[in-house]
Amino acid sequence: VLFGSQTGTAQDTAQRVGRQAQRRRLKVRVLPLDGYNVADLISESLVVFVCSTTGQGDAPDNMKNFWRFLFRKSLPAGSLSCLDCAVLGLGDSSYPFNFVAKKLQKRLVQLGAAMLVPVGLADDQHDLRPDAVIDPWLQSFWEKVLVLYPVLSEVEPLRDDELPPSYTLHFLDEKTDQNPERTETVPERNWTDPDRPVPSESSPYPARMLSNRRVTDPTHFQDVRLLDFDISGSNIPARLPRPCSVRRLVERYLDVAAVPRRSFFELLAAVATSDLERDKLLEFCSPAGQDQLQAYCSRPRRTALEVLADFPLTTAELEPDRLLDLIPEIQPRSFSIASSLKVLPGRLQVLLAVVHYRTKLHRPRIGLCSNWLASLDPEQGEVLVPLWVKRGGLRFPPDRDTPVVLVGPGTGVAPFRAALQERLSEGKTSVLFFGCRSETKDFYFRSEWAAMTAAGKLQLFTAFSRDQQEEKVYVQHRVRERAALLWDLMSNKHGCFYIANAKQMPAAVRDALQFAFQQEGGVSAQEAEQMLVAMEKTGRLQNETWS
Repeated sequence: VLFGSQTGTAQDTAQRVGRQAQRRRLKVRVLPLDGYNVADLISESLVVFVCSTTGQGDAPDNMKNFWRFLFRKSLPAGSLSCLDCAVLGLGDSSYPFNFVAKKLQKRLVQLGAAMLVPVGLADDQHDLRPDAVIDPWLQSFWEKVLVLYPVLSEVEPLRDDELPPSYTLHFLDEKTDQNPERTETVPERNWTDPDRPVPSESSPYPARMLSNRRVTDPTHFQDVRLLDFDISGSNIPARLPRPCSVRRLVERYLDVAAVPRRSFFELLAAVATSDLERDKLLEFCSPAGQDQLQAYCSRPRRTALEVLADFPLTTAELEPDRLLDLIPEIQPRSFSIASSLKVLPGRLQVLLAVVHYRTKLHRPRIGLCSNWLASLDPEQGEVLVPLWVKRGGLRFPPDRDTPVVLVGPGTGVAPFRAALQERLSEGKTSVLFFGCRSETKDFYFRSEWAAMTAAGKLQLFTAFSRDQQEEKVYVQHRVRERAALLWDLMSNKHGCFYIANAKQMPAAVRDALQFAFQQEGGVSAQEAEQMLVAMEKTGRLQNETWS
């Protein structure tokens, strides 16, 4: 079972497939695609691919090498003719939907692989989330496997409580381990050494925090921070040292504050001895109980620790070895870089909103990473934050005369601040549509925009949705108002249009741009839509959005 996963959902699903294979007494390996030797595919007999789609139709980070290899033109057409396989995609219909899974399935067929079942296209927007597709897809898949390998029908399946844990914890005797935290850092690495490792998820760069400044008014409900990091070099802390204390494991590695997925309840049910608790857990695991699971867990954002507290008898039965199967690893958080090295050499800035909200549960819900970052105070002593940089999805035109229009309300303006700083240093002009709730409370980088405007390098259009006015005004309204300008920049001068914000907003901005084309260009709705599609294909219309 090979997976490509960006946030852990595809990995969780792949592990679920692996457990189902174990129950049928099959030998199974569950690996990230980049952790697998792709050349071995020619000798495999049965493979399940589980992959998500990230960004605007991109492959997850842990399958990029596999992706590049698989699409080599030199691969023979029949090289996978001995392979039986199936592809399960996890996507979100508000983005390019399951692009990676569709393309992977098509390429595998080109290489001669036999598809056991049609590609599964799970949708996070469905009322029952991805399980609405995953459950029937898995049933069809195993039915097909039984046809191929009828001997499996004669095998007595393992019970859930007979499945071995994936990991074993060895507890060290205190006499031989007086200081269990002593190996929590590795020797210093010289980051000026040309042979130094490239900062990555497995080897992050411990950047020194220079400042942590709130940029919203103290009376504003939303706490937004501008974090400033020194990226000139330092040591690298080991992420999971050996030996490792249980406290460190729970505090820094296992995501105990995560909202549990369905597999969490399946694993709990397998060890439950209380009939009452086991019945409830099994109900949450069943296809018929998914709406109840959503109401209990996903909608109120109940954490793994809170669920364990609700099932105390089962929790008391848990063996330590089950922890690493039950609770997922803390996933990296991605933030857009909000500064340019040409303006701030050796420094990197991030603009982030501190996540804090309420549900029907008594305790407020908080974002793990944003609240941790907000709590750091470099004025009280040196603060190191493990980070690394990966290539973003936005591509800007090299020609300085190509017009650039940026639409970035709220913290969505972060990557555009970096782009504007860079373009300003190169003498380029730009257009920015910025929106927020209040001109006085959350107008980020106001003085910088004013300076760029005064220098004649920026045209700025703002929308303040909560300031005193009869109707709320958003950036899409400002885009409509500037239809003539945008038609000239996009149609006559072949400009580029960029959108960055939460996923609901880009559709409204896209509609506003389509309206501008219709009104000023005199084209039909269909023709305007075709123009937008053509811009997307050529990279002149780009989105950087997130859930």
